Amino acid sequence: MKRITVLLAEDHQIVREGFRSLLKHETDIEVIGEAATGRQAVQLTRKLHPAVVVMDIAMPLLNGLEATRQIRKDFPDVKVIILSAHSEDVYVQQVAALGAAGFLLKQSSSESLATAIREVQKGKTFFSSDISKRLKGREQQPVDGAGDFQKKNNRLSSREVEVLQLIAEGKPNKQVAAELGVSFKTVDKHRQHLMSKLNIHDVAGLTRYAIAEGIIESSVRVTIT
Repeated sequence: MKRITVLLAEDHQIVREGFRSLLKHETDIEVIGEAATGRQAVQLTRKLHPAVVVMDIAMPLLNGLEATRQIRKDFPDVKVIILSAHSEDVYVQQVAALGAAGFLLKQSSSESLATAIREVQKGKTFFSSDISKRLKGREQQPVDGAGDFQKKNNRLSSREVEVLQLIAEGKPNKQVAAELGVSFKTVDKHRQHLMSKLNIHDVAGLTRYAIAEGIIESSVRVTIT
């Protein structure tokens, strides 16, 4: 029997180890890789081509939603299941907009994760019950924050989203440059372009925007300078 290959993308090693331990007992599922950052998740998807990626939203360097967008764009056959400790509407809307195959709350049981992996591999979707109810409620009103999300974030390049995330997390330009492997001057240019595109003129405003759009989770501790 061919096993379902899975990539685990979660920044906390102890959580990844927990997921791997849970899934190793499933004879039809095989964890073939682990990613600690969103950027690494994209790179490993390109290298390993897993059937399913289990993606935490709150990932460093590249948040889970932007990583999912890139994976879905370049590898449309790869199924992505989003994991989050939060179920706010902004995340539900964005997950729906990105075409993720599932959304599980971290409070879900281990059985739910294995079931979700099997269901999305079959071409189905799998959402936590509370999230599923909200998505069904929106089917009657496709007004959508989802469409709005795509329009807003299509205005930003992948690199701009990375820079915005790091700025919103309180990292100074020098550290952003070091983490992205670019010059201080390049980061400053990206910052100016972001402010111009979004019509936001200070770091506090960029941080509020990043939280509102789910680029960083509202629980992330940020330093506004």
